[in-house]
Amino acid sequence: MGSLRLRFRALMAKRRQAALAALRAVATECQTLAAGFGDEQAAVGLTITDELRAIFQRPAAASSAVTLSGLTLASAVEMESPPPELLSDVPPELLSIILSRLGTRDIACLAATCRLLWCGAPTPSPPLSTPGLVETELRRRAEARGLHIGSSLPDGALSWVPHLLKRDFHDALRRKAPFAVEDGHSLFVDSEGRLHLACCRLDLKPGKVGEPLLGLDWGVAAGASVSIPLTLVPSMQDKRIVSVATSSSHCLALSVKGEVYSWGSRSRGALGHADGSARVGPRRIETLARVESIAAGIYTSAAVDDRGRLFTWGRAARGRNPTGLGYELDPETKYQLAPKRVEALSEDRVVGVALSFAFTLAVTDAGAVFSVGQCPYGALGHGLPTSEVLPRRIDALVDTGRRFVAVAAGISHALALTEEGQVYGWGHKLTNGHGQSQHTPQRVTALAGEHVRLVYARSPSPCAVGAKGELYTWGEGHPNNFNFGHGVAAPQPTPKRVEMLRRVKVVAAAICGTHTHVVDQDAVVWGFGQRSNLGLDYADAPYGDSVVQPTPIPNLHVRTLP
Repeated sequence: MGSLRLRFRALMAKRRQAALAALRAVATECQTLAAGFGDEQAAVGLTITDELRAIFQRPAAASSAVTLSGLTLASAVEMESPPPELLSDVPPELLSIILSRLGTRDIACLAATCRLLWCGAPTPSPPLSTPGLVETELRRRAEARGLHIGSSLPDGALSWVPHLLKRDFHDALRRKAPFAVEDGHSLFVDSEGRLHLACCRLDLKPGKVGEPLLGLDWGVAAGASVSIPLTLVPSMQDKRIVSVATSSSHCLALSVKGEVYSWGSRSRGALGHADGSARVGPRRIETLARVESIAAGIYTSAAVDDRGRLFTWGRAARGRNPTGLGYELDPETKYQLAPKRVEALSEDRVVGVALSFAFTLAVTDAGAVFSVGQCPYGALGHGLPTSEVLPRRIDALVDTGRRFVAVAAGISHALALTEEGQVYGWGHKLTNGHGQSQHTPQRVTALAGEHVRLVYARSPSPCAVGAKGELYTWGEGHPNNFNFGHGVAAPQPTPKRVEMLRRVKVVAAAICGTHTHVVDQDAVVWGFGQRSNLGLDYADAPYGDSVVQPTPIPNLHVRTLP
């Protein structure tokens, strides 16, 4: 009996090896084909994967019913499923394809289940470990985006995989803004990449700011008051959008192909079209291609392409220079209608940008932060209230010894986030997070005990999202709205956690002077503040009525975050 069992095991092992060899050959062919997949083919492939997963996730025992001539025979059928394969037994070519399709969070979870994925296979001589598939995939992504990795770990980093995961996470987060808010409207990108808008305008007039801002080809009578619930933008339904940005006068949308669309008021010069025309509906900015992140200020716009080049356009705030564009404008026109590269940063690879009323912040791949433009309340961070025509590195942030991965800009304040989740703020006392004026960046002590993954600064109301899903809000607020989520319409000079969202794991947030939106881990959008901008049903509520309790937006799941 023992000999028979050994022969049986040997036969099964041989068949298993043959099956794995065949699977490896198929995986190699799939990898070659997948390299040329378009978005539609990739989506079909993912659907098939989900169907296969459902088939193989059957229970250990099941009941079957057989109907014959009107009679039902019920029998319990034992279904013995083989134990799941070890990840180390799956062909590396197949694992590589799987890893290339995963988001940062999923790839981290998968790596934690298998030492071979994390560390790689040990070599016999010398006793070293080759890079695991996770490290290889993360390096591939970084190289594809042109990110500088270096040959040695930075100070404080213990191993490559956690370090590269942080880099990939922050890089992906910068490129994905599935919603944007401004006083009077909100933009959303749903899970299918479609663009939605919710809007409230009291002074909507043809040819004025309100109508083009809608992005909708609707006829509106002069002087009409319009409140638009959550609505698909008709002219963008054939585009797959990944990110949006907005100001009070114009909107930007970034497609999965790296194309940028703009619409809004021509009076601000921020649409990026050489003819300077206003747009009722979105129109592609033809001079931009392979863009990976966008930003919208009140008078200006910006885009960063896949080579780390920063482009800006727009006009001087209230006709005054410097503009915050990063270069000098014609003193006569004070406009830059088409996107223009910021040559002063040509030696640096820009990975993130934030625009304000009259200044700009940029963060580079090396973790440095630059500021340029006017300096309200010391918002440039250089210690003196002097303006800058060209981008200047903020030395106070360099002196911290930290590497910065994200920036946010409000009207008169700024925030910067380190790789370790520390927040530094400076500028106006009610919005910089310190409760007192600060002309140079200082760490926000109210968030010192938290690991922050995202900062957002818009109008007079900043916010921060913690790694465990906590939401913190602060700032001046609005006397008639409850956009801070604390149940009172009063200023909050330092960050305070939104207790009403304690049971919700927040992964992203956007706040302005009238309302706030957050996204939870299931991609559900929650809102509070001015009802007509939230996308909620407001038919039975008076205009301007505020939503105090955070409320889910029905029938809306936004694009997945990393």
